[in-house]
Amino acid sequence: MTRVELKKHLIQKITEINDESFLNAIKTILDSKSNSQILKLTDAQSSDIAESKKEIKKGLYVEQAEMDIKFNEWLNAK
Repeated sequence: MTRVELKKHLIQKITEINDESFLNAIKTILDSKSNSQILKLTDAQSSDIAESKKEIKKGLYVEQAEMDIKFNEWLNAK
């Protein structure tokens, strides 16, 4: 399949999808391959990041190593 044929095939498949979350996932993938390197956040995403930064400053977080240990304990408890 040539690149042009593949693009047409993908466009056809995308037009058949009605699942909005799946379409958003495809959009995210396509946006990551675009020429633009600027990351655009929604207001909600910016707000979530600001809130997370406040929580980190207050020490309200768990480091990855500790979370890995807790996760493994949880897995082994089953």
